Amino acid sequence: MGMDLRARLVRAGVELVAAEGPGGVSLREIARRAGVSHGAPRRYFPTHVELLSAVARQGFADLAAALEAAAPDLRSRAHAYARFARDNRGMYELMFRHDLLRSGRLGLRDASLPLFGALAAELGPVAAGALWANVHGIVQLWLWGSLPLATGETAPAALLDAALDAHLGRAS
Repeated sequence: MGMDLRARLVRAGVELVAAEGPGGVSLREIARRAGVSHGAPRRYFPTHVELLSAVARQGFADLAAALEAAAPDLRSRAHAYARFARDNRGMYELMFRHDLLRSGRLGLRDASLPLFGALAAELGPVAAGALWANVHGIVQLWLWGSLPLATGETAPAALLDAALDAHLGRAS
């Protein structure tokens, strides 16, 4: 059969999040997309939260790969973060919905915290938190349509650069 059932279910969940956003993800629909009975996902994911956590874990792995592929400077990584959010809106939303993802059983924190830890190692935890909140806020407000309306900007790059300049000093 190739891919094992657990991996097929996660892949189906990733595809469903991409198509429908986190609100469209159900165990039944994932089972249908994976070509299995509606009860089959429960063997691997006893709850909806656990399945969503596994899907979000894949999102964090994909984000980590996107950041790794960017140039190693913080500016390049911030822009890679924004591109990931733009290109993966449903996944991006799911990844940071801690109201939906209350499960620690599938190692979601193990997938997400190292991304922040790398930033904190470079800037310190407080400065890293402030920078991440600023970049994340710009990205989220951009995706919602608030910042383009308020600023007249046609892309978030100038806003990201302004935030990065405020935190890191002007780019040379």
